[in-house]
This record gives sequence, structure tokens and C-alpha cells, in this order.
Amino acid sequence: MAIMPYMDLTYPQESEAFRAEVRTWLEANLPKGWFEPGFKMSTEERAAFNAGWTAKLFEGGWICAGWPQEYGGKGLSLIEQVVLNEEFARAEAPMRADFFGDTLVGPTILQWGTEEQKQEFIPGILGGKISWCQGFSEPNSGSDLASLKTTAVLDGDEWVINGQKVWTTLAQHADYVFLMVRTDPTAPQHAGISYLLVPMHQPGVEVRPIIQVDGSAEFNEVFFTDARCPKNNVVGGVNNGWKVAMTTLGFERGASSTTGYRRFLKEWEHIVKETKRVKKNEDKMVRDDLVKAWQSVKIMQINGYRSLTDGLQGTHNSALLGACNKMFWSEMHRSTMNLAVDILGMEGQILTGNGGSEGGALTGVRRGREDYPVSELQAGFFFSRSETIWGGTAEIQRNIIGERALGLPKEPKPQNA
Repeated sequence: MAIMPYMDLTYPQESEAFRAEVRTWLEANLPKGWFEPGFKMSTEERAAFNAGWTAKLFEGGWICAGWPQEYGGKGLSLIEQVVLNEEFARAEAPMRADFFGDTLVGPTILQWGTEEQKQEFIPGILGGKISWCQGFSEPNSGSDLASLKTTAVLDGDEWVINGQKVWTTLAQHADYVFLMVRTDPTAPQHAGISYLLVPMHQPGVEVRPIIQVDGSAEFNEVFFTDARCPKNNVVGGVNNGWKVAMTTLGFERGASSTTGYRRFLKEWEHIVKETKRVKKNEDKMVRDDLVKAWQSVKIMQINGYRSLTDGLQGTHNSALLGACNKMFWSEMHRSTMNLAVDILGMEGQILTGNGGSEGGALTGVRRGREDYPVSELQAGFFFSRSETIWGGTAEIQRNIIGERALGLPKEPKPQNA
């Protein structure tokens, strides 16, 4: 891969005018005093804000603003979507957190779906009336997704689905799952897969939460036993699911390329604050480790600009850049959380959280259980263990980098005994 130049950080003039528009809207619609130092809301005020904020976002047109205007968006360009995310992040104003609908399946339907599918599903996604989960990984088909075993067989006007998915985030709350299934067992692995939109609330769909050590349970196992969905709920055509799924995974990056590092920076700042509290800020080795962690956050920021440059220039290195970025940030985060627990020392072994009664600035909507009250840093430590696994393990990312960037031979497949 040729070395790509970093993006000129001076954005086009028209995007700066749009930046001013977003900033003006935020100033007019966020609660009075939001931008003042030390601003806080009571529990009741925060609840009222959360209850009404999505409606304000919808009224302002900021939900799915990159979607075409004919389907309810603003038709924003990539750079305008980046500016929108930057201004919301700068104001610390929440965007609607419907990652699966807004960011993954919605854009996929817009690109690959029939007009009937768009009319059926896009309004529900835009209005927040349909919640989604992603049914890709299986017990023996995670990073090697093409080996998936879940099947769908056509029975009249319906697909009959049998199999198991795992690590299905928020499946217990979802109305639909965008599901990868094998529809032609005789075809090569990549060629016999289809992409279905399957209702979750039906007989034959069983969700079993996977409870983590901190009591949270975002991940789930999902079992399909003669579950059904309409014949016309195939997105992108029968046996074309691999291409459609790769499009979905590509939507995970893009508009958030210049803001994705911010949550790690906020977490680093929290670790520094804790370091001072436990009086280890004068320890030279601790200070050195904190500087290295800060450097990693800055590298993430630069990598984000590289990804944005790739998108703007159409150089089509997103898969390779995605592998590099995913491997880097996931391993960096695990290392940083190890450092946080080391700094806390024996205190890090004591449960010092609030029992999951409310989400924090770092953990967002993650909830623990009352009898295992982890702190935010402890919750981050536990969750970071999974980040080098989901979305493609760090080992798989290294294979992608080695084969596509360095030209190394593919890893040999295991031989049958």
C-alpha cells in the first residue's frame, strides 16, 4: 500500500459554514448553562433532558443526517458528517445511540435494498421505532465468518431458519436481527450466504444473555429453531450476502473517524485524575507509562485522519486501514486498562462502584449488578478483554495486514489428521 498523505486539517470553506450552523443549533437547543464550566444537572433534570433530546435531534434533522433527503436525511457529504460529529463531540452533546440501526443496517438497506424494503424499514429506523441487533458470529465462525453454519431454507413465501449465533449485542432488546445465513450449502463458502432481515419476537427465537464478570450482559447467544421471515426480506439478492455484509462492516468507520479517539482520551484523563488521587503522580515509571498511553491516543487520532483521507480520496484502503486501526486501538485499550488497575493497586481489587444504578461518563449505558458494584475503570478493564476479540481478533487483523500490505503468503490451513 502506498503511503497516504495526512489530510490537510484546514477543512473546505463550505464545511466550516456548516460547522457554524451546527454549533448555533447546539447552543440554542442544549440546556441553559450547558457550556459553562462546572455545569451539572440533577437526576430529574437529566431524565427530562434524555426524554426530550431525541425528539429535538429528529426535529433538527440530525438523526441519520447523511442519508438521502428522499429517505429522511439531509444528504450530508462525508466531510459534513465528520463536522457534525466533531461539533457534537466538542459540545459533549449526545447523538442518538442506535448504532445498529443508524450506522449499520440502515445504510446497508439504502445501498442494497429494494424500494419495498426501504419503504418498510427505513422510516422505522429513522423514527427509532425498530431496534436491531447483528447476527453474524457463531460459536465456530467468528473471525472466519464465511464458515458460518446457520441455514435458511425457502418454504413457500418464507425462509425457515435454524442455527445459533453468539456475542449478539443487545439481542434481548432487539425487534429485528440482520442475519447472515447459508442458503446454498453446495456453493463455495463465500458464495452460498444470504443477508436476511428477521423479526426477533416470534416462536423459534431464543435469546440467552451471556453475563460478564461485572454483571453486565450486552452479549447474547441466539438460537433459531424453525424461525421464519418473509421471502422478500433478503437484502442484495439470494447468495449475495457476503458482499452485502462487507458493506455493512465498512459503515462502522467513516463519519466518526476524527472523533472515535475522544472516548479514550476522556478515559485517559480520568486515569490521570485517579493517579493524582492515589498520590502516584510523582512516580517516574507511572508518569512514563501515562505518557505512552497518551501517545497511543494521539496515534489513534492521526489514524482517524488517515481513514478520512482514504474515504475522501476514494483510494479504497478502508479494509486494510480498518484492520490496522482495530488491532491498534483494541490492544492499546487493553494495555491502558491494565495500567489503570496497576495504578489503583490493592484498591483496584475492591468493588467501589455504585451497583449499576446509573451509567457513567466512560461506560455509557453499561450496567453492572448491585451485588457486584464495579467502578467505571473496573468495568472498562473487564470490557477491554473482549475488544481484541469481537469485530475480528487481533490475530486475524495481523493476517490481513501481512497478506494485503506486506505481501506475505496466506496462513496455511490446518491439515486433516
